[in-house]
Amino acid sequence: MEALKKVLIVDDDPVVTSSFDRVLSGKGYAVIKAASGAEALEKLNAEHYDLVFTDIRMPGMSGIEVAERVKASQPWLPVVIVTGFGSQDNEARATAAGVSAFLHKPLSPEMIEGSAEEALRSTEAKLEPMVAPAPARVEPVAVPEAAPEGHRSRGFLANVVLFLASPFIGLGYLLALPFVGLGMIALLVGKALAANPKAQRVGRTSKNAALFLLSPFIGLAYLIAFPFVGLGMIATVAGKAIGAKYPKVAGAAKLVAAPFIGLAFIIALPFVGLVAIARMAIKAAFKKPAAA
Repeated sequence: MEALKKVLIVDDDPVVTSSFDRVLSGKGYAVIKAASGAEALEKLNAEHYDLVFTDIRMPGMSGIEVAERVKASQPWLPVVIVTGFGSQDNEARATAAGVSAFLHKPLSPEMIEGSAEEALRSTEAKLEPMVAPAPARVEPVAVPEAAPEGHRSRGFLANVVLFLASPFIGLGYLLALPFVGLGMIALLVGKALAANPKAQRVGRTSKNAALFLLSPFIGLAYLIAFPFVGLGMIATVAGKAIGAKYPKVAGAAKLVAAPFIGLAFIIALPFVGLVAIARMAIKAAFKKPAAA
């Protein structure tokens, strides 16, 4: 069974308290009376109430002060001010205290019942438990999708090709670095000769003779190097074309071609390096000194 709503009526006029008792008791409320503000505060401290009606003009403590003390200690408890001498100052003070409503005398049963229902309904709406916030959505950890079969195959073949090619790459560097060192020596010698006045007198004839003697070797280097460069370009273009349509075939082709590509670089790079070094040495040796 639902407990009765307890209403405290604070008024020094027994006619008024009886009117409230008659109306509200007939509507299912439990009505308790207090003849003064002090008595009202004692009852409020002793037990729980759902609603307070208080007159403004009473001996001792006014209804405004009762409302202020009630709202200070029990801010959730609705208080309705009853007055026959309403004033703007009283209403402003009561509103600041947080009262629910004002009832102006003379009172009718409908006014009493309606104000009680409205005050309780308003308070219950404010005191309804807050809707629990929805649990925070835990975003699933993004798990990378497995790579397609073709991609996995290409990745594996690429690793195999790099593994097989690594010895040839190392050998290429071993063969090339001595030529680079020789080139640096030739370059330094050329600069030293260019700085020597006697070497400068050798002139154009010596330069042309050197280029004439070196030309067969330059030509041979280009003849040896360019076929491998051309083959490499053809293989690259062909590999891209095949790989676009047949990824697995392209991966296998790269695996088979890797040793030959490495060998081509081993053979071609020294000659290319020699040509570049020879040209640099000749230019440095026969370069005219800058005018002082």
